[in-house]
Amino acid sequence: MATKAHNSTNTTRKRVGLTPVEWRTILYFILHGFGFLGSTLLMTWGLFFLFFLALGGFSFDGFVHQLNNLTTRYVAADAERMTAFLNMFAIAHMILSAAVISFRHDRILPERRLEGAPHRD
Repeated sequence: MATKAHNSTNTTRKRVGLTPVEWRTILYFILHGFGFLGSTLLMTWGLFFLFFLALGGFSFDGFVHQLNNLTTRYVAADAERMTAFLNMFAIAHMILSAAVISFRHDRILPERRLEGAPHRD
């Protein structure tokens, strides 16, 4: 049975923590992920805006009228009806977000470039 001999002259230290390059890579992916989520959120809100704009006949007056109708009904509702409205809004938001994400699935991860390759503009 062979055992490995311990080399007492080996003075290499064990690495504790991440290197600056690894931190930059992690932060790059986190920032890209937040950017993806933020732009998806803005697109979803834009779809809600487009929905109310379409309900109002694609005019600003109609849009504001539809929002006024929605807010007056929401404020006048009882707690049970408010909860139902919030649930409906949350489900619609999740469905729209899933649709937007499925259309943008190729943008979830940042584009991988070879080292030394020129940037595409």
